[in-house]
Amino acid sequence: MKVLFIHAHFDDYEFCTAGAFEVWRRKLGEAFQAKVIVCTDGKAGHHRLSRDETARVRLEEQLQSAALGNYQFEQLKLPNGEPPREACLQVDVPLLAALWKAIRDFEPDYLFSPPLPNDPLAGIHVDHVAVAEAVRRVAYMINVPHAFTPEYPLEDSASKPCKVPVILNAYDGYMFGENAFDLAIDVSEAFDLMAEMSWCHQSQVTEWLPWVGRHDIDVPKSIEEWKATLKRRYSKRNAELGLSELPMAEFFTVTAWGEIPTLNQIKTDFPKLITPAEIELKLSERLIRWQI
Repeated sequence: MKVLFIHAHFDDYEFCTAGAFEVWRRKLGEAFQAKVIVCTDGKAGHHRLSRDETARVRLEEQLQSAALGNYQFEQLKLPNGEPPREACLQVDVPLLAALWKAIRDFEPDYLFSPPLPNDPLAGIHVDHVAVAEAVRRVAYMINVPHAFTPEYPLEDSASKPCKVPVILNAYDGYMFGENAFDLAIDVSEAFDLMAEMSWCHQSQVTEWLPWVGRHDIDVPKSIEEWKATLKRRYSKRNAELGLSELPMAEFFTVTAWGEIPTLNQIKTDFPKLITPAEIELKLSERLIRWQI
């Protein structure tokens, strides 16, 4: 089982999918392989450090998290060798080409990305929406071997088929008012590790996020205080989605951007599913329509 998380920033993974990946790993052991790709340079996310220093610190923090979470980490590089600029991410040919190559190189079974809003009144983070739109646009091209060969020339003239993954959207805390889900995964057993991994991002959780004032976070003075903050965030997420009675969960939506799964495949592959029956029924009906 190979799973890939593609998002905009250092620390997005820890707040979206880290719990689901960990319970998956605990179920499958060495048969599970996870990778995280960040699509920006990380230079904009601090109020005191210089841009270059911010990028250096945030990369170090992500590598610490990767060591704890036992996942591969890659910072996306455009064909020119540079990472895209944070806060200015553009859905253009260089970004599409870089994503195409990164996905083809890893060939995941499942790919997780941020969602796209349907409602223009919903809040967004511009980088999150750019990554979501880029993944959607490039999805069909994953098994098109010459789609971006001007940017990445083929070393071998013989084309080989490439696995197209099932593509899911993760919950996005910046898209308040527009989040929905098909799958709920109980991540309670992974909470301590999720807290430790997110605590690696000290420049964010103790400095930037409290300062910027958009996340209802006081400055945590210890990991125990941070755990209490995280628990409140997960409770707030459940309440937003009308699921206050569920345990700590991460939420995902199945798209038709890539391979279309069956409900049985989803239920076989995903660990710790606690999706309410009425939501599962709606997903089943949608997947059947897509497969006709």
